[in-house]
Amino acid sequence: MSKRDYYEILEVSKNASAEEIKKAYRKKAIQFHPDKNQGNKDAEEKFKEAAEAYEVLSNDEKRRRYDQFGHAGVGGASGSGGFGGGMSMEDIFSHFGDIFGGSFGGFGGFGGFGSSRGQRVNKGSNLRVKVTLTLQEIANGVEKKIKVKKYVSCHHCNGTGADKGSSFSDCHTCRGTGQVTRISNTILGQMQTTSSCPTCSGEGRIITKKCAECNGEGLLRQDEVVTINIPAGVEEGMQLSVSGRGNAARRGGINGDLLVLIQEEKHPELIRDGSDLIYNLTLSIPDAILGAPVEIPTVEGKVKVKIEAGTQPGKILRLKGKGLPEVNGYHRGDLLVRINVYIPKDLTKEEIRSVEKLKDSASFVPKEGEEMNFFSRMKNMFD
Repeated sequence: MSKRDYYEILEVSKNASAEEIKKAYRKKAIQFHPDKNQGNKDAEEKFKEAAEAYEVLSNDEKRRRYDQFGHAGVGGASGSGGFGGGMSMEDIFSHFGDIFGGSFGGFGGFGGFGSSRGQRVNKGSNLRVKVTLTLQEIANGVEKKIKVKKYVSCHHCNGTGADKGSSFSDCHTCRGTGQVTRISNTILGQMQTTSSCPTCSGEGRIITKKCAECNGEGLLRQDEVVTINIPAGVEEGMQLSVSGRGNAARRGGINGDLLVLIQEEKHPELIRDGSDLIYNLTLSIPDAILGAPVEIPTVEGKVKVKIEAGTQPGKILRLKGKGLPEVNGYHRGDLLVRINVYIPKDLTKEEIRSVEKLKDSASFVPKEGEEMNFFSRMKNMFD
């Protein structure tokens, strides 16, 4: 099933400002909030869909890639399910809860989806890898298996950080809230600040006995093979996101993302220009004058093309549809064959005499209708 347009989801124009996008998302989130639509799966999906749209359109770089390449430009074509579709309600509120200010029934505490203790949701860090693709892989799309060294949940404690048989207790510093509040006196009066608890790192609880395997971190570092589906038409410098395939979170939570930076391997004959390809074809003088069959390389293999007699240097032949697909899949570029004519520098005496004959014979401009006779005379001289 194809994804809906993010602007359509939030009901804003493509020229909408950041503030308009934020207001539109808040409106949608309130409309489909799970506390107001308990048991309604359709409302839950629309709530996640709106979060996914806002996550992209509220980020200038992601919005630019989305405007240029569509869903594939922000990882929507990789099968990862995107942001909203791959995260829980708790994850969404941990990222965007601030725009509600905790003032709308249950938004501050996630309703029935969060924790009344105020514990934060851990998120693993993102991983960044580079993938180099050939022109043929770019033309057809490709599945790549990449070995990455990453943090994974500890198998001994299942990522909790606690030894088997051990338990957790409320943090004595924050009393289980995960936050500490400080009041300081300033020239403007008393100022209250709230920050993450330094004792429990905002988790609200501490381990009575740490796991010996991971030393209480809940993480181990190891190699993992990740399969990435790269869509056709990607470009050098484009970044794809594979949701949830980055580092695991410390002591549980949600995994980070795997960010894939695209690099292109230079083709020995073809030059890329967007979705078009360019090939420089060099003809000899006789072939340019008389015409000749030639082979042109494409990403699928060589094709034969007939060069017409009298082809001029600088002429461009267009092979329709022999270029690259656009990343959104709606259009395929062309192969442009740029004609060059080779002028030799070192000639034998016999070749010089032949050229002088040609010069004498071609000193006039052919009249209209005499072009074929002219090229026939040229052919006889070379024969």
